[in-house]
Amino acid sequence: MAVATKSTKDQILDAASRLISVKGYHCTSLDDVLRESGVGKGNFYYYFKSKEELGYAIVDRVVERFIQRTLEPSLGDPSLTPIEQIHRFFDRILESQRERNCVGGCPMGNLASELSDVHEGFRRRLVDVFALWRERLHRALGQAQARGELAARAEPTQVAQFIVAALEGAILMTKVTKEIEVMEQCVAELKTHLALYTVPKPPLHAREPHRRIGEHE
Repeated sequence: MAVATKSTKDQILDAASRLISVKGYHCTSLDDVLRESGVGKGNFYYYFKSKEELGYAIVDRVVERFIQRTLEPSLGDPSLTPIEQIHRFFDRILESQRERNCVGGCPMGNLASELSDVHEGFRRRLVDVFALWRERLHRALGQAQARGELAARAEPTQVAQFIVAALEGAILMTKVTKEIEVMEQCVAELKTHLALYTVPKPPLHAREPHRRIGEHE
């Protein structure tokens, strides 16, 4: 069986992503990317007109992988209730940080911290990224309300915003402290917070129809 090889474009994106996750966007030069990827300058400019265009492609790739590996397997799982989907989403975020040994943080959060005040193009793209994340959570929360699982007093827009902000902050603190317990505590507290709005299921006997006296079993 032939072994699939990475395309030149993927080599460039992989190398640039690794470098930017460690050094940041500004401190990663084109020469760094060429050296790390083993790709020539001519090949680079065949796929990307500039370092900025490369950065945009990295953002798009990170979003695509986040959707495929985290959002869809949890918030898109039809076998789970909306609340269970959100819990699964929390758990996947936690496991991702555990697998990375608390290194690297959130690629989207890292770029947002570095570039939002100095590069309007990146800022706008990252706004859209976090809006997508909030929208998917908002949808799940709205579905939970429609099913009677989430109290009417819960505001899906505000709860979704709080979840995103809490997770991003916890990922950052996990990266700084190198302690997975920070992420574990955040996920546990988010589940507790969500439980404050969750409508408890009635006892099983309360959901069964009452039989009349003398009715046959």
